[in-house]
Amino acid sequence: MPDFILNTDDNVYNPAEDSYLLADNLEIQEGQSVLEIGTGSGIVAMYASRLTDRITVTDINFDACELARRNFEDNGIDGIEILFGNLFEPVENRKFDVILFNTPYLPTEDDDVIDDTINYAFDGGVNGRKVIDLFLNEVGNHLNDGGIVQLIQSSLSGNQETLSMLDELGFIAEIKASEHFFFEDITLINAYKI
Repeated sequence: MPDFILNTDDNVYNPAEDSYLLADNLEIQEGQSVLEIGTGSGIVAMYASRLTDRITVTDINFDACELARRNFEDNGIDGIEILFGNLFEPVENRKFDVILFNTPYLPTEDDDVIDDTINYAFDGGVNGRKVIDLFLNEVGNHLNDGGIVQLIQSSLSGNQETLSMLDELGFIAEIKASEHFFFEDITLINAYKI
């Protein structure tokens, strides 16, 4: 795949292996509506834009929303809706066919927390699940029947807990892909709403 022009910002997560694990495994059909939570630089949405033209992205970091807007413009990508806010707040009553989220999955102690907006990108709380669990509890309300959730997390934040939780919420979930790094596996979990 040809590369995109990619502007960066010190306050926004730079695309890394986890971003590309998601971007390389997107399960999006033409015409489907897509929501990406925590778009960051917008790199995953840019790959998604090759598959559908109905994309909405959100981020809790305003700098990320601005950076994504700049990256979309510089790559000639029109029509991606950019909304500022936490998780599903900006899309309160809307549903989508595909929901993507490279979660903030790192377990963090108080002294790991950075006093800046970049903290949102990785701070998963003590067990790495602070944001993942909030996301999972709400995602079903925003996904059309037959839809798919694709989320990235780390083995450090409990893959089995996520799979069990999705199962309890009525999804069929599986680890679709993973990559091993030093002391953790970065995993892509696909969950289908039946």
